[in-house]
Amino acid sequence: MILHICTRDEWAAVPEGGEYRAPSLEDAGFIHCSDPGTVALPANALFRGQPGLVLLEIDPKLVDAPVRWEDGAPPDPRGIQFPHIYGPIPRNAVVSVHDFPTDSGGALKLPESLSVR
Repeated sequence: MILHICTRDEWAAVPEGGEYRAPSLEDAGFIHCSDPGTVALPANALFRGQPGLVLLEIDPKLVDAPVRWEDGAPPDPRGIQFPHIYGPIPRNAVVSVHDFPTDSGGALKLPESLSVR
């Protein structure tokens, strides 16, 4: 499974049978994703303190577009790679949606609903 961060409202706007298109799909040509072990890195770099976020848990086998593991931008000096989806995400490829709240200091960390697996 791979994860994508978006707002609750963005996800709620995707109709049954529809597709989710992050702004990065048009800007960068792909949708940024993470795995459970790396999601806190982009979350805290880009979304720290932002309320109303969710994590889309995506089954990459149900995505019609290519999924490639690639360096982030800028590349992580530790060699960490992230999954990028080169097309829209079909709603049925999202197998679960997890609330992604901030802690009292505004930090984001993997929700317990994902860390107990």
